[in-house]
Amino acid sequence: MTTTSAESPRSGAAPTAEARGKSRPAILTVDDDASVSRAVARDLRRQYGERYRIVRAESGPQALDALREMKLRGDRVAVLLADFRMPEMNGIEFLEQAMDLYPAARRVLLTAYADTTAAIDAINLVDLDHYLLKPWDPPQEKLYPVVDALLDSWLATDQTPAAETRVVGHRWSARSHEVRDFLARNQVPYRWYLSDEPEGSRLLAAAQASADALPVVITPDGVALTDPTDAELAGRVGLSTTPTEDFYDVVVIGGGPAGLGSAVYAASEGLRTVLVERMATGGQAGQSSRIENYLGFPDGVSGAQLTDRARRQAVKFGAEVLTTRDAVALEVNGPARTVRFDDGHEISAHTVILATGVSYRQLAAPGLDEFTGRGVFYGSALTEAPSCAGQEVYVVGGANSAGQAAMHFARHARRVTLVVRGSSLEASMSHYLIQQIAAVDTIVVRTCTEIVEATGDGHLEQLTLRDNSTGRTETVDTQWVFIFIGAAPRTRWLDGVLVRDERGFVLAGPDLLVDGRRPAGWSLERDPYHLETSVPGVFVAGDARAESVKRVASAVGEGAMAIALVHRYLEKR
Repeated sequence: MTTTSAESPRSGAAPTAEARGKSRPAILTVDDDASVSRAVARDLRRQYGERYRIVRAESGPQALDALREMKLRGDRVAVLLADFRMPEMNGIEFLEQAMDLYPAARRVLLTAYADTTAAIDAINLVDLDHYLLKPWDPPQEKLYPVVDALLDSWLATDQTPAAETRVVGHRWSARSHEVRDFLARNQVPYRWYLSDEPEGSRLLAAAQASADALPVVITPDGVALTDPTDAELAGRVGLSTTPTEDFYDVVVIGGGPAGLGSAVYAASEGLRTVLVERMATGGQAGQSSRIENYLGFPDGVSGAQLTDRARRQAVKFGAEVLTTRDAVALEVNGPARTVRFDDGHEISAHTVILATGVSYRQLAAPGLDEFTGRGVFYGSALTEAPSCAGQEVYVVGGANSAGQAAMHFARHARRVTLVVRGSSLEASMSHYLIQQIAAVDTIVVRTCTEIVEATGDGHLEQLTLRDNSTGRTETVDTQWVFIFIGAAPRTRWLDGVLVRDERGFVLAGPDLLVDGRRPAGWSLERDPYHLETSVPGVFVAGDARAESVKRVASAVGEGAMAIALVHRYLEKR
């Protein structure tokens, strides 16, 4: 790999070559044909070498290594140019992984005429910004105008390099896991240090923090936070927690696919919109390692990628996104709908969209509560996947979320055992996912089985499993179990305000009518709109709605539909 380092000095003392190179954003080009690689780098250097550092690689893995190094140093990357036909890793595969490191970098695929179909497919898969047909001679006509436009677009956005947040904690600390999960789900870059390793000990000493007061979070500006709350973390790492206005057109509660869909459509149509999320945008979908049945992504997309794009899209249209705000009450104040938070603050709007989603139910077996966050996790807990390398992992559940988790952890673990209480996967899991699991030798499916006990000393060490078809029990050694056993709606805070079903899901639209009669307290002469709850102007979308389809696509669709109904409500008040 070759990089440029020369740059014309400006005023004052001339900086070192290293300082000059690091201060410039990078343009990275990767092509396995050495002559083509040199030609691309040469043409780019001639035109942009004074303002940008040109980085050249001759394979996808080599280019990814370079990007990882630049990410750790806090370097900026403006444009990625990748050849489509590379033997180890083609250009689309490289860009798909590179966008996880530098999502704001503009992406260009270099293709031959015969590969234009692949390039068009890549527009959906990796958010491709442009594809260039080879050869591009003369560059003044076919290369530079394209790169100029991409650089202008990149410069128009905030490209301040993300400084590094450092987290020091104990491997089996539940709060350390929660802090890491909070940062990861909010797309905040951080580095993790074990407290008993040399660098972790040095950081604790520098922060004058005790090993008994973990975790310690060291912010990019050097402030050490000892066992911070999520709200303290959010304020320190640049997440918005305070609304800019007292009154909005729409308040969206919940940042999963339904809430993000509502926020995007509401803001794009000019409604004053604020989305409020208790932890991080994405919800359960945001924790999915791979979503393969979502329209427009034939090769799948991670939940984090999909929801991060949706969040950025909502913000682009003008929606506010607030984190670490937990709604605890909903009130009707004349034409206003007021949401109160656990810290005593409130926010009001003409309308409210409830997209609070669901949470995984707790598994009732002795020992599991004790080890939650210390070997027992509810949901994917993707931050823990690297720690599972070479170990035995157990995943509990028979639906898609459990299957996706099993596939993800199989990349790291020695073996993944999928524990299913039912007699088969067919009743609850998509066919494509069942086929994928069957093709992985390191995944074992145990049906008619459940966990009856968890034991360990300070963290999970053993599970006791019972085969319900025979009644026999077996004790297995493991430090990792991830549980996906059904969903409970996050609606208890609405008790006494909205009509819900016996399981707590919110009733809406026609489901509110009993023998043609409207719900008690309904103040309007019309029937509730399709997604409207028993309180006029309050709508529900996604998994929190009774009888909803538990799929990402349907949640996004309901979020969009709710905005159409909001318009109708506002017009006919």
